[in-house]
Amino acid sequence: MSQREWIAGKKTPLLPITRLWYRNVEFCEDQIFMVADAQELQQPGWLVRSREGDRLVLRAGGVWVVAKIAELDQLVAEFDGNVSSSSVQIDLSDVSQLDTSGAMLFYRMTKAFKRHGAQVEYTGISEFHQPLLLLVEAAERERHNVELLPENSFVLMVERIGKSVFEAFAEGTALLNFFGMTIVKLLQVFKSPRKLRFVSLVHQIEQTGLNAVPIVALLSFLIGLVLAYQGADQLRQFGAEIFTVNLLAVSVLREIGVLLTAIMVAGRSGSAFTAQIGTMKVNEEVDAMQTLGLDPIEVLVLPRVNALLITLPLLAFIADLSGLLGGAVMSLSSLDLNIAQFMQQLEEAVSLKNFVVGMVKAPVFAFLIAMVGCYEGLRVSGSAESVGRMTTKSVVEAIFLVIVADAVFSIVFAVLGI
Repeated sequence: MSQREWIAGKKTPLLPITRLWYRNVEFCEDQIFMVADAQELQQPGWLVRSREGDRLVLRAGGVWVVAKIAELDQLVAEFDGNVSSSSVQIDLSDVSQLDTSGAMLFYRMTKAFKRHGAQVEYTGISEFHQPLLLLVEAAERERHNVELLPENSFVLMVERIGKSVFEAFAEGTALLNFFGMTIVKLLQVFKSPRKLRFVSLVHQIEQTGLNAVPIVALLSFLIGLVLAYQGADQLRQFGAEIFTVNLLAVSVLREIGVLLTAIMVAGRSGSAFTAQIGTMKVNEEVDAMQTLGLDPIEVLVLPRVNALLITLPLLAFIADLSGLLGGAVMSLSSLDLNIAQFMQQLEEAVSLKNFVVGMVKAPVFAFLIAMVGCYEGLRVSGSAESVGRMTTKSVVEAIFLVIVADAVFSIVFAVLGI
């Protein structure tokens, strides 16, 4: 009793090796269908050698399928040596079943004969078996041609650059799509405040804001200290040390404070977002959420985005104060200024406009960092190695986008005269 199994291989140069063995092959448009009979699988494949004058004749028969691959491989290996004949005829009229593994053995045998200068001719090929032989030959020829391509260093460099450009374009498109999804969900939450997960929001505010205050304040204080020292050292050559306060105030309030804070938050909180969500992906917790009817963007992304939108401006404000404090300490110690003189010069140097220019950037930077961190976390798949790779990628992308956004802000403010 035969059992019909249908396997379709669409537009592939080489049919996959399966656990079904084929008696017939039928064509339908661009698909190939094979019919197997389990009772015929017990027949072993065989190969008989004979001579007709100067021609070597090989008659093959039986089952040439993957189930018999070990025996068939030993059988074919006997014909991989030297061939004394200049012409070889391979008769396949007695082959009852053939799959891609068997066709591959015939191709290997043919290649060995041709390598020794013999002309190979096939006879008795079934109309159902011939497509397999042609597919194997075409696939091997294509692979061989690819392997023979010269490895030119310039071509390889251009290939890598082109691949990187296309990958960057695809990444940007996917990130833009995620940006749109996040905006839509954010507007839905504003429309229905009951969807806002207040507990998660408070937790994320603590993690991204309160716990980050010490490191942000310390680094900003040190940056202000170094900036004031380097500025005073350069301005002393022109007898304009007093303008160190102007340099410190404008640079910290407009650029250094918020930019430095965004970079630190990208390395600290952005990476944490990716690692947390990525670990949930590996543990299939995100899939479990979707099974329960919960939206991962609403549950995982929005609390983090909203928390960073709140905390980053506050951290930028603390960074501004810490940077000015560090610059004040250095100015008072190296410029022989007292506190009243420093505060008077600071008041003359800066205006509310400088402070607002810096603070306007903070929400934009916060949204970019949170979006990239959550996006890369949701892209994690498979293993812990993927978590580490995506975490590194999210930090690099977030810092890159923050610097690009800062450059755009600078150009816009320059054009507007702000």
